[in-house]
Amino acid sequence: MCDVCGCGDTNLVSVDVHTSLLSQNDLDAANLRAHFFEDGVTAINLMGSPGSGKTALLEATARAFGGRRRLAAVSGDLATSNDADRLGRVGIPSAAITTGTACHLDAKMVDESLHGTPVGAAVHACEFFFIENVGNLVCPAIYDLGQAANVVALAVTEGVDKPLKYPVMFKNADLVVLTKTDLLPYLDDVSVDAIRDALARVMPEPRLIEVAATKGKGLDQWLAWLEERRARVLASRCDGFAVSAGG
Repeated sequence: MCDVCGCGDTNLVSVDVHTSLLSQNDLDAANLRAHFFEDGVTAINLMGSPGSGKTALLEATARAFGGRRRLAAVSGDLATSNDADRLGRVGIPSAAITTGTACHLDAKMVDESLHGTPVGAAVHACEFFFIENVGNLVCPAIYDLGQAANVVALAVTEGVDKPLKYPVMFKNADLVVLTKTDLLPYLDDVSVDAIRDALARVMPEPRLIEVAATKGKGLDQWLAWLEERRARVLASRCDGFAVSAGG
């Protein structure tokens, strides 16, 4: 069993107690981040519970962009390629990463899914690369995947207390996308204000976007946020090139 998160990950090595158990993953993530930086790719780690609407959000993202941006994705699940297949049908080059018993993706899994594969070529040429993580609010929060930002999909049907029950996930999030908001009229004990209050207690800089992906609601704000993150990536890339040229 995994000594880090109890997920069943067997890719373990003996390490000195002064060495982070995640040090190899961090090295792999740094390698991925360098490649994304070089290619000008904005990588988004999309996390959330099973059924939180991660895949539906990405399907709606493809439709809302309408071909204006080049997208690519990998989808992590213990079994099946169902989510990657769904993304492929809306025009997002995608690959499934089946983890078997591991309840999260790590940087090595992502890296291996891109080497010498059609989705790897698509990522090399894309503008946004979405890493749809395994459905889980615990383990994915601690694994760096070389991403530019962490996004958590939180469905209104999950209740208002998830940020308080799983604070590490939300503490590390750059954005929370509140999904399935079209169901709010049918949920007497759920309010957006209560969810915002819970997020304010755990997120250093709370930011929430409300969407109903299947209805196309809230997607303008979501796309604007993505463009904002991409602008940051491109700005840092230009600064990096300037430093390199001046050095």
